[in-house]
Amino acid sequence: MNILIIGSGGREHALAWKIAQSSKADKIYCAPGNAGIAEYAECVPIGAMEFDKLADFAAEKNIDLTVVGMDDPLVGGIVDVFESRGLRVFGPRKNAAILEGSKAFSKDLMKKYGIPTAAYENFDSPEAALAYLETAKYPIVLKADGLALGKGVLICETHEEAVAGVQTLMVDKQFGNAGNTIVVEEFLTGREVSVLSFVDGKTIRIMTSAQDHKRAMDGDEGLNTGGMGTFSPSPFYTAEVDAFCKEHIYQKTVDAMRAEGRPFQGVIFFGLMLTADGPKVLEYNARFGDPEAQVVLPRMKNDIIDVFNACVDGTLDTVWLEFEANAAVCVVLASDGYPVHYQKGFPISGLEQFKGKDGYYVFHAGTCFKGEDIVTNGGRVLGVTAKGANLVEARKNAYEATELISFENKYMRHDIGKAIDEA
Repeated sequence: MNILIIGSGGREHALAWKIAQSSKADKIYCAPGNAGIAEYAECVPIGAMEFDKLADFAAEKNIDLTVVGMDDPLVGGIVDVFESRGLRVFGPRKNAAILEGSKAFSKDLMKKYGIPTAAYENFDSPEAALAYLETAKYPIVLKADGLALGKGVLICETHEEAVAGVQTLMVDKQFGNAGNTIVVEEFLTGREVSVLSFVDGKTIRIMTSAQDHKRAMDGDEGLNTGGMGTFSPSPFYTAEVDAFCKEHIYQKTVDAMRAEGRPFQGVIFFGLMLTADGPKVLEYNARFGDPEAQVVLPRMKNDIIDVFNACVDGTLDTVWLEFEANAAVCVVLASDGYPVHYQKGFPISGLEQFKGKDGYYVFHAGTCFKGEDIVTNGGRVLGVTAKGANLVEARKNAYEATELISFENKYMRHDIGKAIDEA
């Protein structure tokens, strides 16, 4: 099969690596790709939002399956464009990708179908939001309705912070039109867990659990980022939690989308909070998480092409997912100053030390070629992933591996997976 991957980050690198393991994958392309993806795929200089150009390319190269990694093209309707051209594509259509594209929609869906989530209100005007905040309980959470690179969530400890947050999201438009509507949500406490799943419109298959670290600095301080590291599995995702979520969250979400005339085919990411009152949904994503994919996919035993095809064909009920009985930890190496201001273009050294190093992976998030050199080209630069017999060993291996790589202004958190010690 000829495969086209849409995207350019660490998630797409992990997908390219996993797809390359399949005996069914002949030629792999990635648009636009990055320097790491180039090891497995021919990178094509077409942007992820250039739907017609991508469809033309897929037709010209006889692409058998296109895998969309990124949220923006999914929410923008790339699957609909490809399907209208008779092209086979893995991912939700536009009317289903709204599950991630609009937090107001997803919250209303959960309320309508009795899926446990935090109490909330949606607001289309800053005046109405500010009036509500006068009598709200703090801390409180403000969320931009639309896509904001994982950064459109503000946790406000005081009324003053919440007022400033409304200004940032709705008036100053820090995240553009994503802040036209905001969700003001009850602040939940507990352990966060990420659970990825494959869905074919009616059947859902759950992948192994993971836990992301969103804040930029150690101790969960600083601004929200796209993710500074993750581990899998989560020791807090117990058999009891799994049973509850299967009964009250996972299948109910799939059934709700189908009942709304929005059958979902692709990956649903469940962001969960394990509260004292039971698991609740923090958010949905309509694709693999980044960097969750970097710890989940290396532990997955299945041929991923088989799973993609089952989702597209509606035959996922014939597939059972298998994962290795081990653990993986990913530490993101970022550019100092991320997610606000940072410099790019610094040469990266040490990547060659991972060649043939079993159980160790470097997934490129923001890199490019400059002549023969691979240089930094983003806020999140690399995801260093290592496996181990258990989480403690995987964490030790991952941090030791980060020392093999160097570039100017390299920055990372030093407490990824620290919660493991408390499990």
